[in-house]
Amino acid sequence: MSMSSNRPHDGDPLAPHRGRLLGLAYRMLGSRSDAEDIVQDAYLRFAGAEGVQNPEAFLVTVVTRLCLDRLKSAKAQREVYVGPWLPEPVCDAEGLSPDAATELADDLSFALLLALDRLSPMQRAAFLLHDVFDTPFAEVAAMLDRSEASCRQLATRARRAVRDNRPAPAATPDSHARLLTAFSDAVASGNVRQLAELLRADAVALTDGGGRKFAALNPIIGADKVARFFIGLAGKTAGHHVHIEPAIINGAVGALLYLDGELDLTLSMAIDGERIAAIYVVRNPDKLRHLPSASRH
Repeated sequence: MSMSSNRPHDGDPLAPHRGRLLGLAYRMLGSRSDAEDIVQDAYLRFAGAEGVQNPEAFLVTVVTRLCLDRLKSAKAQREVYVGPWLPEPVCDAEGLSPDAATELADDLSFALLLALDRLSPMQRAAFLLHDVFDTPFAEVAAMLDRSEASCRQLATRARRAVRDNRPAPAATPDSHARLLTAFSDAVASGNVRQLAELLRADAVALTDGGGRKFAALNPIIGADKVARFFIGLAGKTAGHHVHIEPAIINGAVGALLYLDGELDLTLSMAIDGERIAAIYVVRNPDKLRHLPSASRH
């Protein structure tokens, strides 16, 4: 049977699979732009294939294997990356849904993505396919060309590592928004103590400038140091027009900061109870290209 008989002739024949495939590739790579490239490549391979009985399984397998190949080159690039690496922020998390009822299906947080980034590529693939995308281990084994027992072991190790590296369960959206507002007000006031009180004692800030924009070259750890860093960063914007636009970043309340009308950074947080556990700032222009680049205000 030829591929053409598997798909309708009008509209986008692969639209039903797009969110799942993009969601898998983004979680594997931490890059929306790379995920788009991978999915496009998978579509081209799908279009040229013959006798595909299950288009979705074919596409998921191709995307997974292309991501594993991409991670090999990414490892070398990461070794020379300037400062902390953070995923590309996304403002359309709902468009990257696995369409599954798993515990982590809706979690696109930086905390989870950074936990995934610490796994081996094969662990990441087995964990995502099974625990996030609800793929049976028999199918995972076929996709990864491993035994089912091996895939179970990979996923188990990954699950343990993810649990150890993720913070407490996410705060409610209202609590998240309230803390973000309080954080912005404290930064604007220049009051280090007021800002530090919003942070967990061992809070960490990660700033990703990629060597292109000013950012801390190492994680900033401790409430007082984090507070002083952000107040110092705010001081560097004196004389510029600053506009902060609330945004849903990776599924949680965050902010886009525009400097003189141009997008300068995204800011998102991990919340633990009523305190901020981690702050993630992305300034690398290469990672912001897919977001609204100019302020509407």
